[in-house]
Amino acid sequence: MAKRTHSAGLVIFRRGRGGLDFFLVHPGGPYWTRKDDGAWSIPKGEIADGEDRLAAARRETLEETGFDLDGQFLRLAPARQPSGKIIHPWGIEVDDLDSAAVRSVTFEMEWPPRSGKTMAFPEVDRAAWFGADQAMVKIIAGQRPILEQLAEKVAAGAAVASCR
Repeated sequence: MAKRTHSAGLVIFRRGRGGLDFFLVHPGGPYWTRKDDGAWSIPKGEIADGEDRLAAARRETLEETGFDLDGQFLRLAPARQPSGKIIHPWGIEVDDLDSAAVRSVTFEMEWPPRSGKTMAFPEVDRAAWFGADQAMVKIIAGQRPILEQLAEKVAAGAAVASCR
């Protein structure tokens, strides 16, 4: 049986005039440069062995955005991705985050391919707020159910409570 990886992430949202707005990040690196619709994501990343899932979601958000978010977290159901990866998401409502202030850690890769040169790229090259309809177009298809789940819970009046 193939090993399935687990990731954790935060669905950052605010209540806008037309409903919910979602804060999404765009992956950095040369492969994503010209991709837009269907390329954005919630801030997320792999869970280290033995790491608390919410702590991993907060750590990954800090690494990808520079924002150390704290507050009340809404636990969402895990979402299996087409790749088999399972994302463990939490929602967090914020008043506002400045997408222009995003600061991401970097990763290194050989670029151009087979050149022998190593270049550093940001894990996230930009972030933005999107209304719900536009977020569904921008986000990676496998993560759409995560946004839908959060929107349903918020609409149903789910209490945003700190839980792990």
